[in-house]
Amino acid sequence: MPLDQRFKGVGAALITPFDEQNKIDYPGLKRLIDLVTEGGSNYLVVQGTTGESPTVSSREKFDILAFTIKNNYKSLPIVYGMGGNDTLSVLENIMETNLTGVDAILSVCPYYNKPTQEGIIAHFTAIADASPVPMLLYNVPGRTVINMKPDTIVHLSAHPNIIGIKDAGGSLEQSMELAARVPDDFLLLSGDDNLVTTMVSVGWHGVISVIANAFPKEFVELTWHALEGRFKEAAKLQLAFLEFDTLLYIESNPVGIKKCLEIKGICGSDVRLPLLKASKELGEKLEKAMIREGFL
Repeated sequence: MPLDQRFKGVGAALITPFDEQNKIDYPGLKRLIDLVTEGGSNYLVVQGTTGESPTVSSREKFDILAFTIKNNYKSLPIVYGMGGNDTLSVLENIMETNLTGVDAILSVCPYYNKPTQEGIIAHFTAIADASPVPMLLYNVPGRTVINMKPDTIVHLSAHPNIIGIKDAGGSLEQSMELAARVPDDFLLLSGDDNLVTTMVSVGWHGVISVIANAFPKEFVELTWHALEGRFKEAAKLQLAFLEFDTLLYIESNPVGIKKCLEIKGICGSDVRLPLLKASKELGEKLEKAMIREGFL
């Protein structure tokens, strides 16, 4: 089976805009969808971690998905976050969700329970068996406290409904090992914006990006320079984002990127507890970095 080209390039991991009353800001979400679409994003990722999925209710998730599908004016592929640390609950969620208009689900490695690698395999196999659409794995040990090891990922890559992985493990050694070992039709997507050029250079296929929320044009350009072998041009843009990428995570994601979107006039920077809005100091640093790099 050939590589699924729909998910090559840049997937914008959409934030969830909130208003000052902590409700979903749908006009802001519409402006965001328009921004990332006009900026050349290859697909949309709805209700991943950057969308504050842990503090968005099930009803809100359904409504956000429906709104995104309705306002997806270029009919970009849509990836929808459906994961958790209770396998049965994830399976029930899949059964109860209308996935019409969804092209793939993104499912995070089980957190908190600390399963064995064999438990991870059983968890994802059950989800892939139940999902009516293809599945992308999501490895993010900084949040889940467990790393999906290469042997585990290679094993899961043989499942016909598991088409790729978003990896935010930050290990270039693991990235290279995966590029060498997974089948040619298995998508390898970076979950680390600051490693895109490097990971593409060893055979990865793109990125599910936080930065693409506010700066889609620049990040799409960076990624496709790398994918098309123009590494000098890609590296120039990658380095321009280096300090900026660090600032985004000082007060946790998506606090920083929401502040950037507020500075750009797309939506407010409100987040839900236990996260807090960006501090004044962080906001000033982000605005200065945006001006200095020509992103504003």
